[in-house]
Amino acid sequence: MKKLSKVKNKIHVKLNEKVKILSGQNKGQIGIIKIIIKEKSQVIVEGINIKSKHLKRNQSNENGRIQRLEFPIHSSNVQKYKE
Repeated sequence: MKKLSKVKNKIHVKLNEKVKILSGQNKGQIGIIKIIIKEKSQVIVEGINIKSKHLKRNQSNENGRIQRLEFPIHSSNVQKYKE
């Protein structure tokens, strides 16, 4: 029987580093990395890949709203950017 080993995902970029987006709807844009999700090899880039999330109202008097959030991008779709 084979033993399962944990796979360590190595990401080639670091926090607060300038990156350029290589593919997707934001191709060619430049931003700074805010969060790294190592388990899924994804990064969240400031001001890139913004999507709308619709939230229902709560039991209290709070109304429903549309919230704009930054969603993750796979790390293979970003490249270090040098000026």
